[in-house]
Amino acid sequence: MTLTDRDTPPMRQRSDGHVHLRVGRIGRETRILDLAESGPLRVRLPRGPAGPCEAVLLNSAGGIACGDGFRVSAEVGAGAELVLTTTAAEKIYRSDGPRTTIATRLAVAPGGHLAFLPQETILFDRVNLHRSLTVDLDDGAGFLAFEAVTFGRVARDERITAGHFHDHWRIRRHGRLCYADSIRLDGPVSEALARAAIGGEARAMATLLDVSSTAESRLEEMRARLDGAMPATGVTAAASAWNGHLVVRFLGADPTALRRLVQDVLVGYRGVPLPRVWQT
Repeated sequence: MTLTDRDTPPMRQRSDGHVHLRVGRIGRETRILDLAESGPLRVRLPRGPAGPCEAVLLNSAGGIACGDGFRVSAEVGAGAELVLTTTAAEKIYRSDGPRTTIATRLAVAPGGHLAFLPQETILFDRVNLHRSLTVDLDDGAGFLAFEAVTFGRVARDERITAGHFHDHWRIRRHGRLCYADSIRLDGPVSEALARAAIGGEARAMATLLDVSSTAESRLEEMRARLDGAMPATGVTAAASAWNGHLVVRFLGADPTALRRLVQDVLVGYRGVPLPRVWQT
């Protein structure tokens, strides 16, 4: 039997990356209490001005292939502040069958705050990605998350003619589920996104979530920011707030325009610059 006659893909060595990070407040500063790394996944801790601890996830493999598994876990102690981001956009390569998994588990103690701000994920044609985000918040904890996805390599005008993208968010506050979100796109994903009822010709999508004591009260502020910025970008976005959190959805035919809009919104909403890796 030749390689071309095989009905199943060949067995390959796969990457298994894991990072665990725990931070706590010591005096007026947030400091690293525990750090573990394995496989190609690493974390870098750039020195910056006083403020939240900044941790940057780095995939030394340069991308994520079919069958790879990546796990990230982080714990933020009482009163501590952490910003967790990535060095660059993450590329998810095509699959000849095996599933790629990315699982992120985060926990924030009372009075702590975590901003989860990875740069965008780029999906290649024939992708098979299952991704999950699980967050446990104690009373008085705050959490802000942003994630963006680009469907196909824009420079190549790539379309996802066949693929699987499953994304699941579960946020619990004091042990009780307060936010659940699942996206499932199977088959000709780009064709589905072209439909008005699904994506309206979108090539990129993003979600911004704020779970905090002030989130609901900032809805009109967020809508004003979006109304002022969207006409110039061609990106569609809408915000809603309930049950102690605020959610913004973004859809755009131009991933670069979506990124620019999101950068402006995040800087204005948070009141601080984005991590330096976003600006390089």
